[in-house]
Amino acid sequence: MTERPLPRDIDETLALLGEGRYIADRALATAVFLALKLKRPLFLEGEAGVGKTEIAKVLSETLGRDLVRLQCYEGLDVAAAVYEWNYARQMLEIRLAEAAHEDDKGKIAADIFSERFLIKRPLLQALEPNPKGPPVLLIDELDRTDEPFEAFLLEILSDFQVTIPETGVVKAAEPPLVVITSNRTREIHDAIKRRCFYYWVDYPTAARELEILRTKVPAAERDLAEEVVAFVQKLRGRELFKLPGVAETIDWADALIQLDQTSLAAEVIDNSLGALLKYQDDIIKIRGTEAAKILDEIRQEISQARIQASAHRL
Repeated sequence: MTERPLPRDIDETLALLGEGRYIADRALATAVFLALKLKRPLFLEGEAGVGKTEIAKVLSETLGRDLVRLQCYEGLDVAAAVYEWNYARQMLEIRLAEAAHEDDKGKIAADIFSERFLIKRPLLQALEPNPKGPPVLLIDELDRTDEPFEAFLLEILSDFQVTIPETGVVKAAEPPLVVITSNRTREIHDAIKRRCFYYWVDYPTAARELEILRTKVPAAERDLAEEVVAFVQKLRGRELFKLPGVAETIDWADALIQLDQTSLAAEVIDNSLGALLKYQDDIIKIRGTEAAKILDEIRQEISQARIQASAHRL
């Protein structure tokens, strides 16, 4: 896909996300539009599975830009995130120079610290010129890293440049489109957030989650889709260790289709909760009587809603 212009307003942003089958509300589309318009990183925070990472993927796909992803983890450092020298090749080059009786140490040093020995990691890749235009740089789950790495990120987010001591400064001719996500397992430093446009991605409403499910899992029967969404929405009101996100809603619906289900049944719920809940304590809490109770509740509510909708049409 060829590069396309950035959206000119919120409506175009909504349409752009929709092309990538991302069902966003207007508030989220506004945040995306402003981040793109102001050329500032978009900082998305929220529970796991609510669609934060997907926004970067959709922007890459719909805008025709490369996606450069940095998956964060504890202990992430410059060598893994930005660059490192290929020490094995450098040593080999030094030995070849010695074997050829090359005695100009300055020339050897200049050669082994040239670009052909540089291993470029995601942050450096995102700063380089790209024929498709500035890439989408996804810094995923920043909360998993340590605070020293956050401090290093400030240079990237402030000036979109990296300093390599041996060769100098690498600066982006045009900044990448940066999306940073956090599951808020710890607080991110204010200095990072001040450089970004911030948005909290919450769990969707039932109506929007149903729209998402029908878009992502079109094979789901209407009754099944409605019941799955209603069941998940009820679970989010329970005290569980880990509430299911939209990703789990989609996974569960997919699993139920593979089980040839056209609507929910108590036994099937019990047997498939592993697609929805990821902690055994949560599964034990919901399985059996509680699941049957929730199923009865949502069926009554769906039935009443349909009666009211029918009466309204008349």
